[in-house]
Amino acid sequence: MYELHHACHKVYSIKYHLMFCIKYRKDLFQDNNIINCFKDILKNIGERYYFTFETIGVDENHVHLLVQSSPKYSPSRVVQIIKSITAIELFKRFPELKEDLWGGEFWNDGGYIGTVGEGVNAEIIRNYIRKQGRTTEHLKLSEF
Repeated sequence: MYELHHACHKVYSIKYHLMFCIKYRKDLFQDNNIINCFKDILKNIGERYYFTFETIGVDENHVHLLVQSSPKYSPSRVVQIIKSITAIELFKRFPELKEDLWGGEFWNDGGYIGTVGEGVNAEIIRNYIRKQGRTTEHLKLSEF
């Protein structure tokens, strides 16, 4: 999956492994409708901000993402964009989520972000993300 991107006199390949937890570690990703909506929101974010979501792993209370970004966004900005837009959209589409998440926040403040080089390292991360989720098929990883 090694791919170079071009923009404004730059050639780049920047990938991040991200992990976010739902606030209070609530098991809200048990509903297929919420998972599918989450993936649709990520597709829209990708189109708007030129992110490429290579791999997504969804577990009951957290997600893992392998995402490519452009150099104009810092790692913390990538996280901020993804977390804020997904939270806003999920609350709009599923207002009942606010009952479980008092305080109006969907994601925990923390999370994980790591850079990923292509080659063996990227394949190890992809396989790790693929193995996220419960044993039931609907929560297993899906590739974008």
